[in-house]
Amino acid sequence: MSKLYRVISLAVCIGFATMFLGCASTNKHESTGEYVDDTVITSKVKTAIFNEESLKILQINVKTYKGIVQLSGFVDSSRSAAKAGEVAARVENVVQVKNDLVVK
Repeated sequence: MSKLYRVISLAVCIGFATMFLGCASTNKHESTGEYVDDTVITSKVKTAIFNEESLKILQINVKTYKGIVQLSGFVDSSRSAAKAGEVAARVENVVQVKNDLVVK
């Protein structure tokens, strides 16, 4: 009975360790919580850009990874590119903005 209890305890411990390591963040992979946070940041940045009348949201792509927002796509002027970067930087929880917008 004692041996069976030890085997079951060991199996449960291994299961928990595997589960916790599977949810951990690495340099190339986000944890579930980080992914959700980045999705929220992306949505907030897109909304902020949409609410800015001088910018066209359909021309600007937004991606977020660990709080770093990357803007890409085409805009009509360098002024629009700079404005999009400023709007994105003002969004809560944005760590950095990589503005890769190209002027047509």
